[in-house]
Amino acid sequence: MVEFGGWLCQEVVKAVPHRHVVFSIPKILRRYFLYDRRLLSELSRCGWEALKAFYTTGVRDPKAVPGAVVAIQTFGDFLGFHPHLHILVSDGCFYENGMFSVSPAVDIKALEQIFRHKVLKMLLAKGKITQDMISLLDKWQHTGFNVFSGPRILSRHEKSMENLARYIIRASFSQERMTYHRETGQVEYQSKDEKGTKVFDALEWLAAMCSHVPNKGEQMVRYYGHYSNVARGKRKKRDMDELIPSILEPDGSSKEFGKNWARLIQKIYEVGPLTCPKCQGEMRAISVIENEEVIRKILKHLGLWDINPPYLWRVKARPPPKPVPVKTPEFHIDSSARPATRLPL
Repeated sequence: MVEFGGWLCQEVVKAVPHRHVVFSIPKILRRYFLYDRRLLSELSRCGWEALKAFYTTGVRDPKAVPGAVVAIQTFGDFLGFHPHLHILVSDGCFYENGMFSVSPAVDIKALEQIFRHKVLKMLLAKGKITQDMISLLDKWQHTGFNVFSGPRILSRHEKSMENLARYIIRASFSQERMTYHRETGQVEYQSKDEKGTKVFDALEWLAAMCSHVPNKGEQMVRYYGHYSNVARGKRKKRDMDELIPSILEPDGSSKEFGKNWARLIQKIYEVGPLTCPKCQGEMRAISVIENEEVIRKILKHLGLWDINPPYLWRVKARPPPKPVPVKTPEFHIDSSARPATRLPL
């Protein structure tokens, strides 16, 4: 997540105001996405088309579009199947000449109505729902469609943008909120607000986690508008991608970016692993020690060999399974039995 957040702010997201928008659908429609995960990509498209229709309203240039990064999430607080969209969208439209116009305040009700229309139209075209289902939803006081729009995030709030980029691709569960009871074979999971817990059997817990594993080749993060792969590629060919700089300045080549382990550790723990604890100077790795005997001697000399923190334990090697004895069936032949009578042909 840390690496993705840094890459997104350095290579994709531009230094313009953004918003965090969340689209969710009613429970009565979620089962269609559970049994047909191909609809999740269509849901992502519906979210983008709703935002595009809203932001381009009143814009004179028909080629002006916003930029959006859509992350598809399928899990709720207790790992229930809850498909929804987390979207990092530019709070305005980009023009082909490199200009950007900021949009007025977001009208949540209008955006919700557009999104609802797009989703129901898509499900109706796919044959998942009927017109009777739409009529039923129209009678509800609240249809279950919901839109959240966070406050405007300015380009100078680099830390907020990077944290938001990490958040939209977070994992389906948190190990800190999970407790495994070995005696009963159950998993206790705490809610996000720490006000409730839910107990799962071990197999139920595994089944709940597996329901959120994407299929092979399924893309859970998609890029639209000014941030789409096609649009970015065209701007780079014309040397126009730098007309509006990115949120963060690139700190190296793409090859070095993936291998910069020290930078990633510093982002998470806010401590530089290559900073000398004595002189505060910058250290550099000169070799990698893999010999177990040499490692033991060094740690014993530093007095660190016998330290056994409570969160560490030694796992003994698992012995090979014992062979299962195969019982040979015993046959008893009764020689005194009367021979079978041969029937005439």
